[in-house]
Amino acid sequence: MSKVVKARQDVDQSLTWDLSAIYAKEEDYKADVEMCKRLTSEIEETYKGNLNIAENINECLDKLKKLNEIAYKTGSYSNLSVSVDYGNIENQERSMKFSNILSDLFSRLSFIDSELIQADEAVIDEAISKSKENANYLENIKRNKKHALHPEAERVLAALSSTLDAPYTIYGKTKLTDMNFKNFIVDGEEHPLSFGLFEGEWEFENNTKVRRVAFEAFSSKLREYQNTVAAAYQTQVQKEKTLATLRGFDSVIDSLLFPQKVDRELYNRQIDLIMEKLAPHMRKYAKLLQKIHKIDEMTFMDLKLVVDPNYEPNITVEESKKYIEEALGVLGEDYLEMIKRAYDERWIDFVQNKGKSTGAFCASPYGVHPFILISWTEKMREVFVLAHELGHAGHFHLCGQNQNIFDTRPSLYFIEAPSTMNEMLMANHLMKVNDEPRFKRWVLSSMIGRTYYHNFVTHLLEAAYQREVYNIIDNGGSVQANTLNELKKGVLEKFWGEDVKINEGAELTWMRQPHYYMGLYPYTYSAGLTVATEVSKRIIKEGQPAINDWREVLKAGGTKTPVELSKMAGVHITTDKPLLDTIEHIGNIIDEIVRLTEEIEG
Repeated sequence: MSKVVKARQDVDQSLTWDLSAIYAKEEDYKADVEMCKRLTSEIEETYKGNLNIAENINECLDKLKKLNEIAYKTGSYSNLSVSVDYGNIENQERSMKFSNILSDLFSRLSFIDSELIQADEAVIDEAISKSKENANYLENIKRNKKHALHPEAERVLAALSSTLDAPYTIYGKTKLTDMNFKNFIVDGEEHPLSFGLFEGEWEFENNTKVRRVAFEAFSSKLREYQNTVAAAYQTQVQKEKTLATLRGFDSVIDSLLFPQKVDRELYNRQIDLIMEKLAPHMRKYAKLLQKIHKIDEMTFMDLKLVVDPNYEPNITVEESKKYIEEALGVLGEDYLEMIKRAYDERWIDFVQNKGKSTGAFCASPYGVHPFILISWTEKMREVFVLAHELGHAGHFHLCGQNQNIFDTRPSLYFIEAPSTMNEMLMANHLMKVNDEPRFKRWVLSSMIGRTYYHNFVTHLLEAAYQREVYNIIDNGGSVQANTLNELKKGVLEKFWGEDVKINEGAELTWMRQPHYYMGLYPYTYSAGLTVATEVSKRIIKEGQPAINDWREVLKAGGTKTPVELSKMAGVHITTDKPLLDTIEHIGNIIDEIVRLTEEIEG
């Protein structure tokens, strides 16, 4: 694809997603917004003050399920419209208007949880015994009881939800609307620059001079906004601390782990073991890149280079189908059918355009089908990204078919396991289709340079940095741009040691990811990939029985804890073993890349 970034209206529409699957006409969307209002009034009038018998509880929750389904659809429609073009005022206004409506509705419905929390436990247990559909929801109510606030306080917090989410909105607008990147010039040649172009193209650029000038231009623009973004982030973490204290938690970290249903031990293990045990392997990989690319001094700007710069295959969207279908088809006929539909029915937004959200994600409105956002660069690495997002799609597609809306979402700890699992399946498939050393090296280096780097390095270093921020906040401190820069630089230097120079601009990496506005999300990438690595090894060894186990995990949704889900898949995450085995696996892949490089270069 051209490096000239087009406006949304000028892109190839066949490569955009088709949101008419949610609503064919704007009137249909508006009708559902009105339906949400009517259902809310109905629930409020019928059940407020009456959630003291099992029958009323279950009737109320059945209506709430219906409301949630419609609200999820309307919310997805308004948010997805914005995500492909942050400059579209009409979409922005629709999204903001619905966000305010939703805040009002859920404020009015906050009485449900408050009354359930105050209800007699015997009544709750009776309601559980009479409705399998609502059982999990009610078990969570019992679990949340000790951290609930006064009903009026809960109502006020629900009413303020869109205001409390403002830091994330401000971050998105700053990054995707206000940051106008000027073209940069190298040896008299002008090159376009945007957030998406830098992260999708220039970071991987083989020409060291061009790559480093692009990094400097990119960092220069980030630096202009560091105080604004730091203020938004400080507001976010202070909000989280205040809510944690109000709910009786000693630490922000404990309050954010509570809904994930995992303890501090699992969280700290993930960060500490990787920082210590993985770093030597990744430094060896960095040295290999330095040698291959003949770089005098390896810097942070050079870490996204590929092992074989002249080999990365180009691939069109159309050509990607074959690889995706063959690699992921092992998960079953219905899974393969979903993948075919994703292409044929335009579930995926492939194009690059101005104002489009960076990175890639999957949204799965209940009762419709998933939608995937990606910016296709016609490089083979995008096949791994697409496989990843289809992992989320397949997960929620199967959850949606097997669970009600209360039970579709597993703990955040587990959310990245199905997505990273698909990257493993893609690599395993590619290793079987071609035995040529150079191709094998490309596949293995894609796994290290993309799958493991992304999840076990980029996001893990975010997690290590994030933990430092929360420790400051827990101790009554605050964070400004200078503090955040120092923390980020310190984490990078600790991991890369003497082998990689952390150049100026690297400290601003904290400004690039939205994950800090999503609680303790960053560490879960490596947690999910640890599970995925161990299960993919099982699939290679055992075949269909391991696949069958994994499919049951995908169907279970939020009905099991992360420990239970992992155990279903044959992985015991309460011990060090899966993580240490995965780190060893990464080390073995890097050793094999080094061996293949020596063989290829004679």
